[in-house]
Parts: sequence; C-alpha cells; structure tokens
Amino acid sequence: MYVDNASAPARKPVTVPGLRAMKAEGRKIVMLTAYDASFAAQLEMNGVDVALVGDSLGMVVQGHRSTLPVTLDHMVYHTAAVARGLSATLLVADLPFMADRDVAHALEAGARLVGEAGAAMVKIEGAAPHILAAIKALVARAIPVCGHLGLTPQSVHKFGGFKIQGRAQAAADRVVEEALAVQAAGADLLVLEGVPVALGERVTRAVEIPVIGIGAGPHCDGQVLVIHDMLGITPGKRPKFSKDFLAGRDAVAAAIAAYAADVRSGAFPAPEHCFN
Repeated sequence: MYVDNASAPARKPVTVPGLRAMKAEGRKIVMLTAYDASFAAQLEMNGVDVALVGDSLGMVVQGHRSTLPVTLDHMVYHTAAVARGLSATLLVADLPFMADRDVAHALEAGARLVGEAGAAMVKIEGAAPHILAAIKALVARAIPVCGHLGLTPQSVHKFGGFKIQGRAQAAADRVVEEALAVQAAGADLLVLEGVPVALGERVTRAVEIPVIGIGAGPHCDGQVLVIHDMLGITPGKRPKFSKDFLAGRDAVAAAIAAYAADVRSGAFPAPEHCFN
C-alpha cells in the first residue's frame, strides 16, 4: 500500500545537529523502531523524532532468536521501505552483524544504507578498535553515526545471552570509557542498552552527544523501544524495560502518541522499567 504523507501535519524536519540542540535544551528525544512504510507513517504523524530500522527485525519480523541472521540486503530493503513513510522524522539504520568487520565493509554498508535506502545516519555496535576506525571513516565521508553500547545484541553469544551490562564497577567504568571513545571517533548519537540506572546517568553526563536509553534509566537524553514490544505484540515475555502502550487504547496511533508524550514528560521509563 502506498503511504501518502501529504495529509500529515507539517513538521520541521529533525536533523543530526538538531538532536544535539535538544540535549543542550533538555528536551527529551523520542525514538522508536519501524520496519515498513505504514508503521513509519504512524511514527511521523504522532511526533516521533527518530525512526530506527533496527536489526531487531531479525527477531520481531523474521522470527529468529537473535539479530545475527540479518543481512545488509535485508537492512537496505527495510530501510528503503521506512524512508517512504517519513518526511520529517530522522531515519537511522543499523549496520548488521559483520558489516563492520573492517573499514571497507563498513563504508560499503553505510553508503548503501544512506545513498540507496535513504537513511540519515547509521548505527554501529561496540567500541573495539576496528569499530572506532569504522566510525572515523564513515564520519569522514559525511555519514553520521550512532554508537551502541552496553547490551549490544550482536554480542549475544559473548555475553551468554541478553544480560544486563555494567553492574560491576570495572565494567561500568569501561562503558563510560567506551562512550567517550565513540564520541571522540565522531559519533553524533549513542544508544545505551541494558545497564543500571546509575550508569545510564553517568554516561549521559559524561558525553556531549545525546544518549538514547533502552533499559538504561530515565536520565538519558531520550528513549527508544522496539515498536512490537511497546504495542504488546511481541510473542513471549515482554522485556522489563518495555511497556505495553496499546493496552487500554484502541489504536496504534494512540499508543505511539502516548509513548511520545510519556518520554517527553519523563513518565517513561518508570522505576519498574529500570535496572538497579
């Protein structure tokens, strides 16, 4: 189905520099995943600042047990679909597993996701030396980058599952160091996932770039959720850090609008959605 945004209320486009201005002004950033044009249009019409085409599609769309089977072709396909549903919302796309194995492959993936699919920014997990080199190379070629630290899903086997990171002091210190390194490499945004509240606040204060939390507490500069989780349609147990915003509401649009309002007001995440 073709999605026509002509009927949507006019919005000022969200930009990469604009995100940093939002942090400086203390305005919460609302991010939500999308994987197709129809849901993208719902994000657009209900005030979401940033749409993320996450490799989480491997789990919630494709039915895999992790994000690892997702390919670059999959990401390009879904990113292009989401781009057709947006006009003002900023579009971020994940580099899938092993697309960042060296600078050359990261540049190829970034070029396809931005040039071919229409993303404004790409997201890359971790802070290993080759990742930092890839961030520098992407930024040097005018491809904005969002880092991703804490519980990085592509490292699920290394972690032994989807486990909270940064509980011990040394591990928390390492996450802060990684955040500073990702910023120094040129990233303009950072997703911080699955860490204790105190560490989420510490990272947010340590860096100048906006920090978007998912299971990282209320002190981050914004929040992101997987849309299937916040609509309560993900099979199995919903993650602790998520909330069913569709419960008690009669439309997807109402759920998205409620999520955006709660993020901006600070009502979400509440203590029951956080890790200590």
